[in-house]
Amino acid sequence: MSNCTIIMEFFLMEYSSIRELQVLHAVLFLLIYIAALMGNLLTVTAIVTDPHLHSPMYFFLSNLSLLDIGYISVTLPKFIVNSLTGNQSISLLGCAAQIFFAIFFAATEIALLVAMSYDRFVAICHPLHYGVIMTPFRCLWVAISSWLSGLLYSALHTGNMFRLPFSGSNMIHQFFCDIPHVLKVSSSEVRDTEYILLATSSTLVLFCFGFLVISYTYIFSTVFKMPSEEGRYKALSTCSPQLIIFLLFILSGMVTFLSPLSDTSPIRNLLTSMTYAILPPFMNPIIYSLRNMKIKLALARIIKTIFFPKKYMSIFETIKK
Repeated sequence: MSNCTIIMEFFLMEYSSIRELQVLHAVLFLLIYIAALMGNLLTVTAIVTDPHLHSPMYFFLSNLSLLDIGYISVTLPKFIVNSLTGNQSISLLGCAAQIFFAIFFAATEIALLVAMSYDRFVAICHPLHYGVIMTPFRCLWVAISSWLSGLLYSALHTGNMFRLPFSGSNMIHQFFCDIPHVLKVSSSEVRDTEYILLATSSTLVLFCFGFLVISYTYIFSTVFKMPSEEGRYKALSTCSPQLIIFLLFILSGMVTFLSPLSDTSPIRNLLTSMTYAILPPFMNPIIYSLRNMKIKLALARIIKTIFFPKKYMSIFETIKK
């Protein structure tokens, strides 16, 4: 009978043995985390508090911002704490939780981006039917369906990956538990099943990508036929941020999963993981605030209320006009 040690915790990769660099990493990523939280929370607050933003497009955007808050909170706080304490361990349950919530938020975001593309398709290509098609009840149903589909999809993957005990290496060459590195130390049976699930998932992602391509082909075709330059600019300003966000999300995921795994290059692993774990939640509110005038005005109104005294209100209103 061979000896077999059941793994109950994993050790994440340490990016530097120098204490000063560990603290520098923690401070740098803490600033990124705070900026991402503030950007997405301000976006949600602006949409909730401004009556002009109570429409389907901004309802979906508020859901997207909530997803980004959850997505970046799955991995970054643990990395910051590990860097400050020098403790790189994570329990088996903690690793499962990271994978579950990372897949949950990512899958839900893809479903929501598809819904947002359909919303823009109806608004631009069939504006007269927009109020009939995109009713509040239907928007709520689509949002709930997106969250539930992400939940079921994540439960399927996580349940498969952790259904058998780990008995190989307990080293994860990444700053958090992600699918490729955890699969590398899992049993062959789990890997085979997961590869089948990932192949099926890729088919679904390609279907979503095809739907988005068709939607935006119709959208841009309609936009460029508009006689008014102002109308074209207004239409593009509402749909181009969503397209940029989707492309950023998909390209970052492709870079990650097509890159070969490295057991000896922590900096390479860190940069690769940053591409999809940190960059989209950090960039999404910036993309929307730069491209959408209504979001700009709502955010400016919130910042004015918080940081500027009342005596400057008349000056702000004059500038806005």
